[in-house]
Amino acid sequence: MRLTFRLSVALMSSVAAVSLLIAFLQTRADTKDAVSDLDHHGLVLADSLTKSAEQLVGSHSYRDLQRLVDRFADREHIAGIAVYGGAGEILATTSGLLSELGRQPDNMKQLLETGNGKQESFVSPTGSMHLTALPLRGNGAVIGALALYYDATYIDRQAAALWRRALTGVLVQTFLIGAVTLIAIRWGVGRPLQRMAARLRELRIGGSSWGSQVLSGPPEFEPLTREVTRLASSLTAARAVAEEEARLRDTAESLWTAERLRIFVQGRLSGSRLFAVSNREPYEHFFRSGAVTYQVPASGLVTALEPILRACDGTWIAQATGDADRETVDGNDRVRVPPDHPQYTLRRLWLTKEEEQGFYLGFANEGLWPLCHIAHTRPTFRAEDWEFYESVNRKFAETLLEEIEGEENPVVLVQDYHFALLPRMIKERRPDARVAIFWHIPWPNAEAFGICPWQRQLLDGLLGADLIGFHLQQHCNNFLETVALTLESRVDWEQFAVNRNGQHTLIRPFPISVAFEPSKPRNEATMETPYLKRAALLEKLGVRASFMGVGVDRIDYTKGITERFRAVERFLEKYPSYKKEFTFVQIGSPSRTSIKRYQDLTNEVLVEADRINRRYQTTEWKPIVFLNRQHSHAEILPYYQTADLCLVSSLHDGMNLVAKEFVASREDEHGVLILSRFAGAAHELADALVVNPYDTEEMAEAIARALTMPPQELRIRMQRMRATVHERNIYRWAGTLMEELCRIRTGPALEEFPLTRSASFRG
Repeated sequence: MRLTFRLSVALMSSVAAVSLLIAFLQTRADTKDAVSDLDHHGLVLADSLTKSAEQLVGSHSYRDLQRLVDRFADREHIAGIAVYGGAGEILATTSGLLSELGRQPDNMKQLLETGNGKQESFVSPTGSMHLTALPLRGNGAVIGALALYYDATYIDRQAAALWRRALTGVLVQTFLIGAVTLIAIRWGVGRPLQRMAARLRELRIGGSSWGSQVLSGPPEFEPLTREVTRLASSLTAARAVAEEEARLRDTAESLWTAERLRIFVQGRLSGSRLFAVSNREPYEHFFRSGAVTYQVPASGLVTALEPILRACDGTWIAQATGDADRETVDGNDRVRVPPDHPQYTLRRLWLTKEEEQGFYLGFANEGLWPLCHIAHTRPTFRAEDWEFYESVNRKFAETLLEEIEGEENPVVLVQDYHFALLPRMIKERRPDARVAIFWHIPWPNAEAFGICPWQRQLLDGLLGADLIGFHLQQHCNNFLETVALTLESRVDWEQFAVNRNGQHTLIRPFPISVAFEPSKPRNEATMETPYLKRAALLEKLGVRASFMGVGVDRIDYTKGITERFRAVERFLEKYPSYKKEFTFVQIGSPSRTSIKRYQDLTNEVLVEADRINRRYQTTEWKPIVFLNRQHSHAEILPYYQTADLCLVSSLHDGMNLVAKEFVASREDEHGVLILSRFAGAAHELADALVVNPYDTEEMAEAIARALTMPPQELRIRMQRMRATVHERNIYRWAGTLMEELCRIRTGPALEEFPLTRSASFRG
């Protein structure tokens, strides 16, 4: 109410002030015009009388002069006419003029002396007067003056009338505008705010579930409603987190959540800031329909690291990949993210095409990737690619050093095989920094890694870190064996650590995972059955089938996609009753398409799918549907949720999060996971049907078993796998990694662990 009153008073005062100013300016203009018009008429009449008056004054015909004055004295608005002699004496005047003027006019003296006419306004006892006077000339000299006196009070009356009309108008307008304003504020502002307040009150007391919905309102309220909706979502999420934490405390569980990770990191960092480095950025900006928009790449890394960076207002350094990235950064190539609720800084770097080709496509993905995966694709190592790899690592190092300048005990978390040299570069300049690197792909045995011509430089760069993380203990073992055979260092097999050049480095397994969202209450009456959803999905693909399998992968030679297709073919050979009944949907995202090996692989996959389909397909059915394009997680989720089985046939994989994503998506506790023994996930998901992807017969039998598994066994297996993924989620991965890193003391290696000649020992 007070706000409405203040707004109304402010608006009415503004309108009144503007109206009065306009009235003042209009009155002044009208008065000026009236005086100007009076000047004009006075000059015209005075000029016409001057010639007659000059003759009469020159001939001393004063009686005729008086008659001339009396004849024109009754003109409109003329108060009187006076004729003066050369000495200023009055020769003729209108009757009663002197009484109206109140005194003997003496303002003609200057006119007679200068011989110039004059016009002026003055106030007499009877009111406003206006004078127009012209000199009378004879024989080349001034012999007198003619003066016309006008009654100017009508101009004052006109101005007063205009002010009365203006004031009346101001009063009427102010009243009407005030009334309209009150109504508009009440209906246009007050009611939406009241609704918003009521709904927030419901949310605060726990009586509303609309927190995840978008609050509607007038278009003018869009920014406010958007922020209120976000606030409501945050409150809902915070309440859910608090309830979940309370439940976990009651049941003595220790589930990691995004909120728990945030609080945990705040306590462990003790004021230090976190700096993350990755090749791919967490937010990309693009031009869409003339406007700048953004997207989050499908990456579990963003899910894991964002809570940490938000907790400490950290900085994420990454390569810029969006076509509108330059338009969104400041002068230091920084942008605050997330865009809708900024909480940490993204520092972007731009690489040239040559750097991208040599560093990323060349050394990282034609060299290190096949070397570490041992997937029967020969690694290619070129000296020029190594030079780009080294220079780009240096470029990232210099940028990171700029960001941590002035920071005390910064914490640096480097991601993946793109930046093997970065830890050493950082430690050489900032020994006080705690540096960790997580290697997201497998580490091969020592003999295989020895293929790389720059193995010593890579190992030395990695050992600049205080902590090196891998997915599996086997990868840690392989790394330590590689170090022991390659570098002058000391390997402690009991502590799983390396001491080199005074730098103590811990080697630890941290199995990465996915964000396991709690199951939402489901309305069984309105919920669509998985079978109906599956039928709708297949119908969009032009296929009819009773059973569906799914595979989700980047098109990569490590994923065993052609082996998977051959297993489907063999399954149909051995179990022909599933012809026209079972369809396998392969979602394959194009990857590294500028590399010839990947181009050839895509063609191989297409050819293999076409061959099998030509052998078996009918008008309404085919055994394999290959979707060769990028898919968002929202597009993939329905396939996860409705498939009878998910087939992961990696020939060699660090973890493979597809397996965990499939398990996390199955809230119905149905579906069977067929998982390669060479994927890291097989070490955790023991209830999957674990297979050798090179064994076509075994995979075909696994498909048959998955489709005929008793419902009770199927449910028990899925429940146990979901419990594992639920407990060992992405937040636990990030939390345990950060806990290990924050416990490290920076400085020289411990005295009881001195650097000696190349050696290794097992505890």
